[in-house]
Amino acid sequence: MVIALIILFAFFYLFQINRMTEALCERKEIPVEKQPKIFRTINILITILLLTFYLEILYTV
Repeated sequence: MVIALIILFAFFYLFQINRMTEALCERKEIPVEKQPKIFRTINILITILLLTFYLEILYTV
């Protein structure tokens, strides 16, 4: 049950982060050529953050 909640939270969180990244790219007028690199970097960092959160929950519960 906890795993399902964490996975649901992770998808929601990644979706929200991507929406905020898109708004940032529009506001700062970042060229379309650079946007995939920005999204990839942010998504990788957020995924690492979520994995460490999952491992922390897994080993403390």
